Amino acid sequence: MATFDDLVAEGAAVPVEGWDFSWFAGRATEARPSWGYARLLGEYLARAHRALDLDTGGGEVVATAGTPPPVLVATESWAPNVPVAQANLAPLSGVVVRTAPDAPLPFADGTFDLVTSRHPVRADWPEIARVLAPGGTYLSQQVGRASVHELSEYFLGPTPVAPGRDPEVAVAAAYAAGLRIRRLLVESLPMTFDDVAAVIVFLRKVPWIVPGFTVDAYRDRLRELHDRITADGPFRATSARFLIEAVRPAG
Repeated sequence: MATFDDLVAEGAAVPVEGWDFSWFAGRATEARPSWGYARLLGEYLARAHRALDLDTGGGEVVATAGTPPPVLVATESWAPNVPVAQANLAPLSGVVVRTAPDAPLPFADGTFDLVTSRHPVRADWPEIARVLAPGGTYLSQQVGRASVHELSEYFLGPTPVAPGRDPEVAVAAAYAAGLRIRRLLVESLPMTFDDVAAVIVFLRKVPWIVPGFTVDAYRDRLRELHDRITADGPFRATSARFLIEAVRPAG
């Protein structure tokens, strides 16, 4: 059995660029939403003419979704992800544009008939509506309220649930931007972490769960967590996901 120090060293060394979670196989589990986002994305991309994927990460989801449209563009704001996304989307003739957080999208009004995003940092609904062509569709799987909150509270203590990831808030914002909702689905899903290395990699890869997380800053809590997992089994949490599909009216 790996020691605590071995697991900490391993977790600290794993690269976290991109949005590929294959490293977690056999180390952590997360149930997938029943709607199958990658399958849906593939169906929508196959029908699109000009598509934009926002906050693409390393482009992994789009790259494996199937037949790309004639024009495929993706945005990403975290610099280490940009070359990963470029490499993944180049075989699809996709173009990756680095954007600044919270800046307007660098595209003309009505450019895209399909805009997508999987786990966007923040859905900028007015900008989404602006770049959608009349009759165009926005399809997105997003992180819901209190997702993996058990892990946040383990390291931070009692913590208010961050606002802004509520599906009903998203619906209201979409309507305010002039879009109409075609579909909204919400699910809570079980997660497990089988060792402390998996927890470390997850918190490095998804930094908003424990803002400012470093191994050195939380070493004592990590050791306690290692002892807990060793004695009682995997650390269990709950992820929250919602699927939202919105359209820009054609009229």
